[in-house]
Amino acid sequence: MQIGVIKEIKDREHRVALIPAGVAALVAKGHVVCVESGAGSGSGLTDAEYREAGAEIVTTDAAWSTDLVVKVKEPLESEYARLAGQMVFTYLHLAGVTPDLTQALVTSKTTAIAYETVEDESGHLPLLAPMSAVAGNMAIIVGAYYLAKFSGGKGTLLGKVQRVPYGKVVVIGDGVVGRHAAGAACGLGAGTVVFGRHPERETELKQTISADLNFELSSDEAIAGHLRSADLVVGAVLLPGAKAPHVVSREMVQAMQDGSVIVDVSIDQGGCVATSRPTSHSDPIFQVYGIIHYCVTNMPGAYPRTSTFALTEATLPYIERLADCGIEGLCDDPGFRRGVNTYGGYVTSEPVAQALGLSKRFAPLVELVA
Repeated sequence: MQIGVIKEIKDREHRVALIPAGVAALVAKGHVVCVESGAGSGSGLTDAEYREAGAEIVTTDAAWSTDLVVKVKEPLESEYARLAGQMVFTYLHLAGVTPDLTQALVTSKTTAIAYETVEDESGHLPLLAPMSAVAGNMAIIVGAYYLAKFSGGKGTLLGKVQRVPYGKVVVIGDGVVGRHAAGAACGLGAGTVVFGRHPERETELKQTISADLNFELSSDEAIAGHLRSADLVVGAVLLPGAKAPHVVSREMVQAMQDGSVIVDVSIDQGGCVATSRPTSHSDPIFQVYGIIHYCVTNMPGAYPRTSTFALTEATLPYIERLADCGIEGLCDDPGFRRGVNTYGGYVTSEPVAQALGLSKRFAPLVELVA
């Protein structure tokens, strides 16, 4: 199979979907890997390294004109014309982005496979997890930066000063993002509250993160109460494949203290804060009611070297299976099958179809392949 590796064009996105070691593994199996020139440069990977691993260094057109295109972020509008019925394996977040992308995928009969909806045998999301971990750690770093007075924040330092803790971090969600954010906040020594939906997780979080962590069950009243005294709020809510619910209302944001910061990591899926809207690394923040909002849709792109290696370690086995078997060979794997969002002119992910009002264009993948 021919596999194309695309150079990302999203704002300040420097990750790449395949490293030279992955190229070598695929070439050893008899596949042809076409890497767009400069695709790995942002992650410190040169064309020469890819060529030495067995890749062909090609133009943008040639990389897209392959059987399987691998990317990191969703195709942008300028790339829609390149969708031509091939397989595209990348982060898509269709429920949280413009419906135009889904329409382009359906119209072109592209087989679009989303990293973020692939599941393993335990129902976990193995291809979303590494970037969620990066984003969770990063949420505390960028939140602390924007709390600085010179950044427009209230001037609170997160952490201990001579054993005295300063700053309050509220993390909404106890998944991979939430746990890493809580771990980073507790590591600094800031007071940390984590909201979750499962009371049995309190003991686990205290054991694995910090005994000082405060765990509370999510409710509107409890969240609103803690937000009034929060310095940093991290939105870490996820419904796999679906649009994120607004668990923080406008009224809750309005009641927060001026100069506080919200980092809405759920923004890829539409955001879990009512006042959130997507931003970019070039223009990362805005203010509503005096509260700084950081809502960058490709947060891990800020640390591409770490993110690329963490991501490709997880994705390579799936890329190999796609190259070896094609989409038809995946129908007996229900976890991998859930990654397929569009196929043959139909939406094959029910949460995406429901979020975008495309129920009439929904069909299960197994029926379409059969």
